[in-house]
Amino acid sequence: MKVEKMEVDMCKTIEVAVVEDGKSSESRVAAAGVVETDKDGEEHYVPPLNFAMVDNGVFRSGFPDTANFTFLKTLGLRSILYLCPEPYPESNTEFLKSNGITLFQFGIEGNKEPFVNIPEDTIRDALKVVLDVRNHPLLIHCKRGKHRTGCLVGCFRKLQRWCLSSVFDEYQRFAAAKARVTDQRFMELFDVSAVKHISMPFSCSKGLIGSLVNDFITVERKCEC
Repeated sequence: MKVEKMEVDMCKTIEVAVVEDGKSSESRVAAAGVVETDKDGEEHYVPPLNFAMVDNGVFRSGFPDTANFTFLKTLGLRSILYLCPEPYPESNTEFLKSNGITLFQFGIEGNKEPFVNIPEDTIRDALKVVLDVRNHPLLIHCKRGKHRTGCLVGCFRKLQRWCLSSVFDEYQRFAAAKARVTDQRFMELFDVSAVKHISMPFSCSKGLIGSLVNDFITVERKCEC
């Protein structure tokens, strides 16, 4: 008996944990990557800027600072996917070597100009790294964890059959007032057919992701009008 599967676009939402530049001194310290201590002098784990869990075994953030290394160790990372063209800093490279973490670099220039194209082939190759469970746990990051990382995660969500409104909502939670129409247009037009054949071993459970992320950090948001 032949069973045909009906493909249905699904709208999904996800709770994200964003560590952004805020008005309070506590949030500014965290965003700067400084290790915080409580009144007893005990150190707290400090995640990188804009850190969040994307799915099981996949995380996203801004550029990790040396003060974030202790936190990153708790993730048991196997790989880091770096989306900037600049060389990786020596201190970060040493951290990768000492913890057996593989670096995948896909250099994408910051797309601030309205007519500068995001390289679709590069995003497609990066997605193949994300989809390969042998690279998990994996951290995706660029400089601020907003635009390049947001585009890659948005294309990943299209593979998970998220509707565009949910893809854009997640992107805007990180980009906030600096959201770019060009980024959203790229995600809308991105053709997932070239990587659609790769298996998707992800649960994307909102409850699971939200609970795990909240164990790491406290969400603090700043509303910008």
